[in-house]
Amino acid sequence: MMTRSLRGTVRVDSLRARFPESLGLRHNAPGNIRVEEAPIPTPGPGEVVIKNKVTLPCGTDVKTYKRGYRYEPPFGFGHEASGIVHAVGDRVEKFKVGDRVVAHNSAPCGHCYYCKHGQESMCESLIQNQFDHGAYAEYQLIPAPVVEMNMFSLPETMSYKQAALLEPMACSVYGTANCPIEMGDYVVVNGCGPIGLGFVRMCVLRGAHVIAVDVSDARLEAAKKLGAIDTYNPTKDDQDQAMAVKGLTPDCRGVDVAIEATGLPSIWESAMHMARPGGFVLLFGGLAKGSEVKLDAGLMHYSQITVRGVFHTTPMYVNATFELIKMGQFPEEIFVQNEYPIEETEKAILEHASGAVIKNAIVYND
Repeated sequence: MMTRSLRGTVRVDSLRARFPESLGLRHNAPGNIRVEEAPIPTPGPGEVVIKNKVTLPCGTDVKTYKRGYRYEPPFGFGHEASGIVHAVGDRVEKFKVGDRVVAHNSAPCGHCYYCKHGQESMCESLIQNQFDHGAYAEYQLIPAPVVEMNMFSLPETMSYKQAALLEPMACSVYGTANCPIEMGDYVVVNGCGPIGLGFVRMCVLRGAHVIAVDVSDARLEAAKKLGAIDTYNPTKDDQDQAMAVKGLTPDCRGVDVAIEATGLPSIWESAMHMARPGGFVLLFGGLAKGSEVKLDAGLMHYSQITVRGVFHTTPMYVNATFELIKMGQFPEEIFVQNEYPIEETEKAILEHASGAVIKNAIVYND
């Protein structure tokens, strides 16, 4: 079996012969990822090493693969994984070797200005305490702050795939909590990727009439399975997208809440035109650095539209998400489709990028 990079081809079976202990994926440049030797980490005080069983590719991984990330290459990446505790450091009391676990990808410090003001997603140490540079690996080191705040033991009924949905669904749970949704409200979710589908499910649980919008019919079918009442694919006609969404609301007045989960500037701009007077717009999909959007000032002022940006999540909602996963609210059969070995991570990421699947799974051998 082989893996391709811009520098040529690496034979993975020969790597396993030379480095049988551990393999991991390295990002060397945009479009250049390679399976390489990855020594098994040794945990320090408060840290845990997980032997991964499943890693799920996501939209951030697609962006990282295509254009790089905030780290200087080479670096590991990926941040949605679950597995078995391989080793624990000093002072770790909640977990032991052999435990089935999942760890979120970050943890706030709890003592900076933003943490003290209840804005943990803005924590000054969030990047330092996160590990979204290493989940595509057979073994992964979990930082002490994450072990303490955002790591969980899996019940017997929870699969590794379900557990690995923790991070993206926690984003959806947190984002939905920032929306003033009342029972019976009309809500549009623009973008039905994994996080968008999480928004669909959470808005349904809040009692909303959900309109799902996406260019993929397969993703819209997934949205229906999660409770969306109406769906709209803007590629199927030449209507203005905002007007099409308004047409699905009573008296064409617009939705009570418009959620943006595409990461597209055009949808950032059109989302506020979907909202009714006095409505609310949530901007969640991240844009490329330096992106600018135009907002209709007259509409915001005279129609009293509230626009809010939300990023990431917080420990309160990570915990709530884990409970929701235990309750079966995010079925793995809807969110996760195909399985690949680590050697075929590039294929799994590109398939995710194409929209052919909601998510794929990288599965590791025992």
